[in-house]
Amino acid sequence: MRPQYDLIVVGGGILGTFHAYHALERGLKVALVEKDDTPQGATVCNYGQVLPSGMNSKWQLFGRESLRIYKEIQQQFNITVRKEGSVYFASTPEEEQLLVELNRINRNNDYPSVLLTKSECLDNYPGLCKDYVASGLFFPEEIMVEPRLMVNRLHDYLKAAGLVIFANCNVIDCDILSNGIEIQCSNNKSLSAAKVVICNGTDFKTLYPTLFNESDLVVSKLQMMQTKPQPNYKLPGSVLTGQSIRTYAAFHECPSYAAIKAKEKENSIKDKWGVQISFKQGLDGSVILGNSHESADISKVNRLGMDLNVDIDNFIIEEAKKILDLPTYEIQRRWYGLYSHCKTADVYRETIGENIHIVTGIGKNGLTGSPGFAKVNIHQIFNL
Repeated sequence: MRPQYDLIVVGGGILGTFHAYHALERGLKVALVEKDDTPQGATVCNYGQVLPSGMNSKWQLFGRESLRIYKEIQQQFNITVRKEGSVYFASTPEEEQLLVELNRINRNNDYPSVLLTKSECLDNYPGLCKDYVASGLFFPEEIMVEPRLMVNRLHDYLKAAGLVIFANCNVIDCDILSNGIEIQCSNNKSLSAAKVVICNGTDFKTLYPTLFNESDLVVSKLQMMQTKPQPNYKLPGSVLTGQSIRTYAAFHECPSYAAIKAKEKENSIKDKWGVQISFKQGLDGSVILGNSHESADISKVNRLGMDLNVDIDNFIIEEAKKILDLPTYEIQRRWYGLYSHCKTADVYRETIGENIHIVTGIGKNGLTGSPGFAKVNIHQIFNL
């Protein structure tokens, strides 16, 4: 019998959804299978910042293509895209040097960025503490989305374009047939396709657990919080600060980076919890604060725990107050999300047989890199 679909995507997060999107764009018949009612993982438990500026040169190309795709979809259907740009604030001479060097790299790569003086930063960003900021680097093309809304609206958009979505459908097995793949779900539903792409996020116990346990995949816990709406306050764009400058992959390519990192103190509190202080204002006027990145091998992921670490939250708030004087730091919501990444590769990819393609472990590049990366990967999988 002929398979029901050209492609079945397992996992309705951002990475799986954009594999489905690009397959649909190429005229393929596609189904997406999501184990929950709606996606619950890192796709919805993040800032909603799309930041090619933070990526290395290779991934920035994916990120820039993602920007184009997000903006193109937004013109047709509201998926909450806001083009307000992103800014990195330097607080030390070393961080200022890295901003100057990254600006030069961006200029050579034809990616727009603008150096801001201290006074320009203070004029453009209300509440910015003058004792913190030394200078800034602004990226005018970058965007924000509302993560708890975006992927569900994207699903609505794709359903209208022909995507078939099976929610509350947990895939428990994939059978290789002579003419394709049949998937079996826990609700006794079975579906068939010529090819299957598995974007399983951090679910490593259901499908191919032995394969994943032998991999170098790591799971990180992203802890964040959200203030109450800020009265009469507008924070433009995404705000990144010193620790992001000292951590993000883009800055690793700066000539001074290695020497600057070599001077840093080891085993600081920020390093222990992987803390980076970032800010992003939501549609309701609240500000998202964070974040921390605690990691564990997938065999020991339970050690990350299910609780929120109050010490981390308190530390983030204390550090944030040194950067932005918000009208209120009263917190209305706290949460964490889990994301997976590889120790030695940009993304985890494995092919079983010829037609089962596992794609996961995209890590911090998920929201920014998935649309552009999935486009290339779908073309490779289908030899387009």
